[in-house]
Order: sequence, then structure tokens, then C-alpha cells
Amino acid sequence: MLRIGDKAPDFTLPRDGGGTVALSGLAPKKVVLYFYPKDDTPGCTTEALDFTRLADQFAEAGTVVVGLSKDSVKAHEKFCAKHGLGVILASDEAGETCERYGVWGEKKMYGRTFMGITRTTFLIDGTGKIARIWPSVRVDGHATEVLDAARTL
Repeated sequence: MLRIGDKAPDFTLPRDGGGTVALSGLAPKKVVLYFYPKDDTPGCTTEALDFTRLADQFAEAGTVVVGLSKDSVKAHEKFCAKHGLGVILASDEAGETCERYGVWGEKKMYGRTFMGITRTTFLIDGTGKIARIWPSVRVDGHATEVLDAARTL
């Protein structure tokens, strides 16, 4: 289980628009790394739109926003095009990064048990250390709360 102050596990993953995104390549900027279950579902769309709406303010705070799910790059690109998203979306189809961050696990919904991503956000400082963790995120107001935290780092 990752904790505040731990070194954030590095990753290099394919991203929307082609190429890759590496956590270590974003330093010395701060990074908001938000894990979400599935492209183009109601909660995930709202979360992505909220982070996109605040993208300029995150940039002013020296912070890059990266959304990460197990969806393919192709699915990410469709999601971005459909909703005009302005944040990086990384694809972890193999689930290795999800496992290393501890966000992949058993979930229950409507009486059914299944494996999936628990909506979780990490704020990583410019040295690569975890500054804040939001487990089991509720989407409403979340992006604004994360922005406020990024501004204080």
C-alpha cells in the first residue's frame, strides 16, 4: 500500500495522440495521476471533463494531469474526441501500473463482485514523492479539491 511520502512508482505507458508518457519524464512538474474505471461512462466522463475544465489552472500551478485506465489507446482517443478532453490519458491494458499503485482489486456493485479499478487520485510532487492520496474518489468537486492541493505544494 502506497503512503504519503513514498516514491511514486515510475511508469512509461502509451497515451492518447500517440507516443508514451513517463512519470519520470514529467519532473520537475507536479503530477495529478488519477485512476478511473472506464472511458465514456458517466462518472469517468464527468471527472475527465472537470479536470479538462481546470487544465489551464493546473498548468499555472506547475501541474500536469494524467488520467489512467486499462482502456486501449484507441478507446482513449475516441473518448477524447467525443468530449473534447484536454488531459493526458494513459493506457495500462496489462494492468501493471494499476497493480503497483494498489488501485486494482475486487469491487461490488448491484450485488455483483468483480475486479476493477478503484477510482483513486495521487498528487505527486516535483521530486516524484506522493504528496496526497484520495482513495475511493467521489467525482463531484474532486478536481477542484485536487487543484487546491496542487497550488499549496
